[in-house]
Amino acid sequence: MSNYVWRGQKLSNSWVIQPSVAISYGVFGANIWANYDSDSIVDEGNGHGEFTETDITLSYTRSMDKWTFGAGYIYYALNNANDTQEIYLLVSYDTMLKPTLTIYYDFDEGNGAFITASIGHTIEVMKGINWNIGVLASYNINNKVMGLDKDGEDFSNFYNAEASTSLNIPVWKNITLTPKLAYSLPLSNDAKEAIKTISDDGDKNILYGGINLSLSF
Repeated sequence: MSNYVWRGQKLSNSWVIQPSVAISYGVFGANIWANYDSDSIVDEGNGHGEFTETDITLSYTRSMDKWTFGAGYIYYALNNANDTQEIYLLVSYDTMLKPTLTIYYDFDEGNGAFITASIGHTIEVMKGINWNIGVLASYNINNKVMGLDKDGEDFSNFYNAEASTSLNIPVWKNITLTPKLAYSLPLSNDAKEAIKTISDDGDKNILYGGINLSLSF
């Protein structure tokens, strides 16, 4: 990716590599995800990059007719900040725009909640090639991990919106190449202050993108 962007926060000022491995068995799943930040590559090639974060997610997902319900646990192992933990619940409905609502609760460092609501649609542009478009909006509920307002306090208010587009391109058997482009912006003055303080270079409106290569079997 061109940058590491998480919930509207720009957490790098250069390109990143984000490897991930997931396994599922029936309704249960587990995932390990990491972020490699190239920003620390210095000293005319004699420096090195750094893995700044490793996340572990355990999930449970069940479908009933057109409804999908899910629950999970996420552990965020961070190099330059205190580790934290979340649990989450989600519900989605399989219709044209597939509306999805997810509620996260950080019971560790954040001691607060974060809600996302999203819609999206997939269009087959050529045989086997799908174009994905989506829009997301979020709301913060006194979650300290999401930053503080201008008075230095946690807050409850709308947080960020993000529009994204991607293209799923099968390249060989179970290998898929997915270029992605996204744009994120804050939805309130509280969020502007929080994102500006947290983001690596103070950016609030963020355009970023990258390429995902996946192998499934």
